[in-house]
Amino acid sequence: MSETSESLVEGQPAVPSETPPIPQMAVPAEEQPAGAVETPSAMQAPAANLKTLLESLLFVAEAPVSIEALARALEIEELQVEQVLEELKQDYENRGMRLQRIKDRVQLVSAPESATAIQSFLGLSGSGHLSAASLETLAVIAYRQPVTRPAIEAVRGVNCDAVLHSLLARGLIQEAGRLETAGRPILYETTFDFLQQFGLKSVQDLPALEEAIENALATAVEQAEQTADEIAGRIK
Repeated sequence: MSETSESLVEGQPAVPSETPPIPQMAVPAEEQPAGAVETPSAMQAPAANLKTLLESLLFVAEAPVSIEALARALEIEELQVEQVLEELKQDYENRGMRLQRIKDRVQLVSAPESATAIQSFLGLSGSGHLSAASLETLAVIAYRQPVTRPAIEAVRGVNCDAVLHSLLARGLIQEAGRLETAGRPILYETTFDFLQQFGLKSVQDLPALEEAIENALATAVEQAEQTADEIAGRIK
């Protein structure tokens, strides 16, 4: 019987004794398990990278996003977000994008001067012009927001119910709470769609009113609010 047969009979493996052992790889104790990927914190990212990250978040956001949410996502302070937003705002001055902002919410939009080309490319209609009554009402809200319906009517001198409903339906204005006075009338303010419609980055970009017009507008709104308080007081 051969040596191989004898080994099998004796229950020993028929493996040549000169077969080298399989080397064992030394793994440092601090090394992460296989498949683990170390992701650097945004807090450690350089300023240039923060700008890229913030721009990416704004690009994929489906709606205006708050400064707080951006800071939380990037694990940085809100002040840092404000600083990077200001840099982006300057970068976009000669590009096809703009930053729109209302209070603490921002969004990325196309440049207003590109509107005609975008409408043509997407096959959109440029119709849907606002009536004179809608424009007047919208102007009062834009310059005095947040403002109540009685105050708007005091300035225009006519009932504004239908116009307000139309502007709400178009998404150009929205309710902004209630005035803490008798009757608690609804307050109205403009929206991001309003900024987009008129090519503005924020309400601060509205054309300045002449001082006389501004004073007359402020006086009319103040008188309307005082009148509302007096009527409510008589009802009590």
